[in-house]
Amino acid sequence: MPLRVALVAGPMYDRLYRVFAEHHIDVEVVVHADHPTLNREVAARLAAGERIDLLATHSKYAPSQRQWLRPLDALVATSTVAALAPRAVELCRHDGVQYCLPRLIDVRVLWARADRVPTVPDTWAELAASDVVFGFTGRESGLFGTFFELVVAHGGRLFDDNLVPCIDSPEAHAAVELLCSLARRAPHDLPEWHYDQVDAALLGGRLDAAAAWPGGWDAIAASGLALEPHLYPAGPARRVSYSGCHAWAIPTTCGDEAGALAALELLLGTGAQSVDAAGGSMCAHIGALAAVQPTSAVDARRLAITRQTIDEAMITYPSLERFPEIEDAGWQAINLALRGDIDTATAVARIQRAAEEAGPFSPA
Repeated sequence: MPLRVALVAGPMYDRLYRVFAEHHIDVEVVVHADHPTLNREVAARLAAGERIDLLATHSKYAPSQRQWLRPLDALVATSTVAALAPRAVELCRHDGVQYCLPRLIDVRVLWARADRVPTVPDTWAELAASDVVFGFTGRESGLFGTFFELVVAHGGRLFDDNLVPCIDSPEAHAAVELLCSLARRAPHDLPEWHYDQVDAALLGGRLDAAAAWPGGWDAIAASGLALEPHLYPAGPARRVSYSGCHAWAIPTTCGDEAGALAALELLLGTGAQSVDAAGGSMCAHIGALAAVQPTSAVDARRLAITRQTIDEAMITYPSLERFPEIEDAGWQAINLALRGDIDTATAVARIQRAAEEAGPFSPA
């Protein structure tokens, strides 16, 4: 029987999936969608006991899926895990258990049109004060992630050391106000944008600047536009980029453990990881990433900035089983603020309330 797989979709992810055919692995793709849609579809199918052999997930979502995921500590060869970046592997652990293993590490880099933006803002304050048309994800996880970045960049937190929500803060109010300000001079349909729509708006000339994940490099390089990479803007407190790892997991409903493990070993190996790296992604395989050679001066700067961001500015969410509930409530509240339907105070209060209702949480 074919291996039943659930895959995250998008231009920066789809290039990898040819390895199944190249290695003669017969697969049936049961879900192929953006990550929020993938999560909803997979949750419904796994809750119903449907067979899924291999699952694309993410380090921030795996804790909410752990009831359906097989621990990988005793299943995957030690040598396979040892070849991966230790920090990425650790991000994919929850309560000391390896529920997934990393495919790639995502952090954001600022891309600006050199022909339109002679002086690129280095801080969020400079960006707000400029006339640069900056685009960002207006919905779902991308929007909540940008909010998270801005809160931390301004010196705030979403949770204290005991994982008590502390979201309703001056820093959160400043973050939502800044997002609304930037959205007012961006294209009117920004509140509808997901990740791919931001990339399309940048490459289509509707924006002067936007953040992009490493896997967006292929399309940027092919665009012929005068796009230059820069460090993501800094806040008053620090420069941060919200990050995490796309990953692979084996559900408890797996009907072919040997086949799933073989596919997982393939996807985490040098060959498959090199496919991701060739498209610009920061693959988790240390050797495959080290072998990447820049194709241009712009590409060399992109790689250097991305590596610097991973080393110095990467922030991640706490490992919470009910994180998706907070994220969903959060982006919806901020999205309403972007549209002018609610004010900043109401949006932030709704996020705080959602986090409180999802808790209490215990520190790992």
